[in-house]
Amino acid sequence: MTRLLAALVLVFTFAARADAVEIREVVSPGGIKAWLVEQHSIPLVAMSYEFEGGVSADPDGKSGLAYLVSGLLNEGAGDLDSLAFQKALDERAIRMSFDADRDQFSGSMVTLTEERSEAFRLLGLALSQPRFDADAVERVRDQVRSIQRSEDDQPRSIAAKAWMRAAFPGHPYANNTTGTPESLASLTAADLRAYVTDNFTRDRLIVGVVGDITPAELGPLLDSTFGALPATGAELTVPDTALAEAKTQVIERQVPQSVAVFGMPGIKRDDPDWYAAMVMNQIFGSGGFSSRLMEEVRRKRGLTYGVYTYLQPYSHAGLVLGTVATVNARMGESKQVIEDEITRMAQSGATEAEVADAKTYLTGSYALNFDTSGAIAGQLVGIQRYGFDRDYINKRNSYVESVTREDVNRVAKRLLDSSRLFWVIVGKPEGLESTPEPATP
Repeated sequence: MTRLLAALVLVFTFAARADAVEIREVVSPGGIKAWLVEQHSIPLVAMSYEFEGGVSADPDGKSGLAYLVSGLLNEGAGDLDSLAFQKALDERAIRMSFDADRDQFSGSMVTLTEERSEAFRLLGLALSQPRFDADAVERVRDQVRSIQRSEDDQPRSIAAKAWMRAAFPGHPYANNTTGTPESLASLTAADLRAYVTDNFTRDRLIVGVVGDITPAELGPLLDSTFGALPATGAELTVPDTALAEAKTQVIERQVPQSVAVFGMPGIKRDDPDWYAAMVMNQIFGSGGFSSRLMEEVRRKRGLTYGVYTYLQPYSHAGLVLGTVATVNARMGESKQVIEDEITRMAQSGATEAEVADAKTYLTGSYALNFDTSGAIAGQLVGIQRYGFDRDYINKRNSYVESVTREDVNRVAKRLLDSSRLFWVIVGKPEGLESTPEPATP
């Protein structure tokens, strides 16, 4: 088996039951903390990590900065230009990726055991000494421009971006992840370096590692990757926010079907009602063909191939979000059915059978989050992000099991309110218009 194929084994063949995962905390000689799951049957190591901040840490007028940084970290670091850095990764079958979302800047790495020292070193260079050479910056900037153009042609992307922009005016959540053409064009290498210095700091760092490595071996490698980062950086000043006043916004496009994004205030991840909200939403909108919305909107009326809702616990706002697509002539009917079902769920609640089925699915499917080493490393990071202890994996299903029908119905009343729905619809929906803007005095 080639070295590259061996690295890919990690993605497809490592499976573990959630209740079989033993997590150890490792503290490096330099004080870097990480959670580790040892797995020595395959000669591979996977690491996930994140820094608090993400896209929300983009300075005013520089939206898209974090996203551009994420595309450039493997384009040269230290004394290695882009070609040399990529060659060093390819020759050792090291896989690195970087991503920027609303609240976190994250990354992952997969390496063969025999190459782990060099893999950790190269990642350390990427995070602490990125080059941001002019040719690489312009090449990746052009790639982001292409992504922006593609997004501007896709009704679902148009709706999602417009929803965030209209729902959170004046807040960093309103900014497009990829920025605007104007902001992207304005970004300089100095901006990129400033983002790294301000945000890639040890006090914002969370790390999860899985694979063929012991705590004693991992400690020095953590220092080689993260030890050169500043202890602290710029203060994060992103405030908590709330959804703007409910309304409907129609963005006209000459397309055969309309796409809608809809949402209302939800809860954040640390809310005591989180598990009851999970069960409620599984019944209402995220349970596939067994959900209330799929039953009423698709099966009974044939209005769409798919409609769903999900809980979105951003760091500074909790949301219940959903999406639906249908022919222009029937978007108005689809919208009304969804609103009626929100009201019915809030008023009448769920049945005992629905609650039992939802809990069975949520507990039974939890192990699927641990089917690869990379997935487990990501779970380790997420568990730390929300402040849970290392035994959370063993406790999580008991939290779901403890949810009662009364809990579900109480949370449905708390969260589901069609009068608070914020809609963005892209297309030519018959009979629907944007809510008029209030008159200015």
